[in-house]
Amino acid sequence: MALASVIGIGAALFILVGVTLAASVGGLRKSSGDQDWNAAMSAAYAGVEDYQAKLANDNTYQQYGNSNAPFSSTSSFTSTNGNPAFGVGSGGSWATVPGSGNRAFYRYEVDNSKYSTSGTLRLRSTGWVGSMTRSIVADLKQSGFIDFLYFTDYEIQDPATSSTSCTPAYAWAVSSRPNCTTIQFAAADTINGPVHSNDTLQICGTTFNNIVTTGYKPTSGPAYIIPSGCSAGTFAISGYPRYSPVVAMPSTNTQMKQETRTDLTTVPRPGCLYTGPTTITFNNNGTMTVRSPWTKATNVQGDPPTSGSISSQCGTPGYATSGKLGSPAGQTIPVPANNLLFVQTVPSIVGDPNYTAPGSFPSNFTCSNSSGSTGTSNGLGYPTVNEKAPSSSTSAPSYGCRNGDVFVQGAVHAATTVAADNYVYIVGDVTYVDSQADMLGLVGQNAVWVYNPVDSSGNLLDSSTGGREVDAAILSVAHTFQVQNYTAGKKGTLTVKGAIAQKFRGPVAQSSGGTITTGYIKNYVYDARLQYTAPPKFLSPVSTTYGTSAVVEVKTAFAPSGAVIP
Repeated sequence: MALASVIGIGAALFILVGVTLAASVGGLRKSSGDQDWNAAMSAAYAGVEDYQAKLANDNTYQQYGNSNAPFSSTSSFTSTNGNPAFGVGSGGSWATVPGSGNRAFYRYEVDNSKYSTSGTLRLRSTGWVGSMTRSIVADLKQSGFIDFLYFTDYEIQDPATSSTSCTPAYAWAVSSRPNCTTIQFAAADTINGPVHSNDTLQICGTTFNNIVTTGYKPTSGPAYIIPSGCSAGTFAISGYPRYSPVVAMPSTNTQMKQETRTDLTTVPRPGCLYTGPTTITFNNNGTMTVRSPWTKATNVQGDPPTSGSISSQCGTPGYATSGKLGSPAGQTIPVPANNLLFVQTVPSIVGDPNYTAPGSFPSNFTCSNSSGSTGTSNGLGYPTVNEKAPSSSTSAPSYGCRNGDVFVQGAVHAATTVAADNYVYIVGDVTYVDSQADMLGLVGQNAVWVYNPVDSSGNLLDSSTGGREVDAAILSVAHTFQVQNYTAGKKGTLTVKGAIAQKFRGPVAQSSGGTITTGYIKNYVYDARLQYTAPPKFLSPVSTTYGTSAVVEVKTAFAPSGAVIP
């Protein structure tokens, strides 16, 4: 009986040990699986970071990818550029996560189909560790000027429009800036969006309802200057203003003009090229009325251009009583969807398809002045009746007959960007019909002007005080965003819903002790959509990074074998 008891107890203990061992091994396997599961997600994130780094080192890297990747079906690429992360299928390559001991891998697929229209990229990245794979999708957008409601390179008035011998420099980098006119934010101003200046900000009681950053980095005290007789600014977010590195601006917007060429593989959807002074009036039904008498070809080939063509989406060049770009009333056409309209100065090279010899004019067109106006004329109604055309030595440039100037107004019901070789004039309200779907970019190589004409005595021709609204992302590459003749009288409120970026601060008003005496009160409101998208083919900084606007885990794209999971 004792022997039987010992054998029974021993058997029970043996079974208990076996169960315990089995549980331990199963737990070990589960623990190992959990580690691989989590590590696969980390490897997928490593893929996103690797692609962002490649974009930062090469701002054209969006052209590379694998057209055979399921996620890239609507994209076009020039090559894979030898990147192993572009592998697809069981025989495709994977990139190794550095420092993983060849245990963690990733591959990614790119969707660049919306890059040319909104500046955004989508990336599906898959991580592989052991027997586990996981996938995420990331939306990527360039960090740029439109990340801010208000971006300025220098906090001084443009020397070209203030007729001074000012030498541009950041206030924090020099002991003084003789002959330079520093512009300050006034007490009546309310800025409803993020702000950045590469220069030192001067703030006189202004209210800022978002982040404020500056290239000024004092050793102590606030990161801005309070002018004499002014109170400190009001900052809704504590800890601001604070230092942030300088964001370098490009020297020209010539890159945008390349988007109208038909001979570049990097431009799958060329925009529209107009020549000489051009008026664009947006209509609330998704059309625009364009008058551009000097235009001959709306697309070109070569740099400098040697040939050109006429695109049906851009209108019909030439003169007619009605229905052509050179007609007295212009031509009404649909706004080219998600594309660019570029206005160039009349070319001076004989072989250019848009060349017109000096002293010659388009058919039935001359640069005659309006009744009672004085100064130069562009033949499109500027200067207007009784207006004194500004000269280069006053607050605005003259209306050159062959200049690449564009005059914009109207109700925008599309997504488009308007850029100019020379100046952009905002000659009326520019508003969105659908504030969620419509988007406009305005880019001038030189100044972007809010039109505000005066007569020969300096009196406003339009003395209304109802204000002006501009819904757009605005960029002046080499100069300023400014109200024309801002010293002539009070004008109400200037509302900008979008973003403003400029080389120099442009005055929109005069103030005394923070109170507006002439010009407009600012009401600037940031368009939050610009945090994750951009107007079509908008201009980027000299060097840029790509931020991640959204990341989500999705159904796994590839098995550990590399095979595509349907």
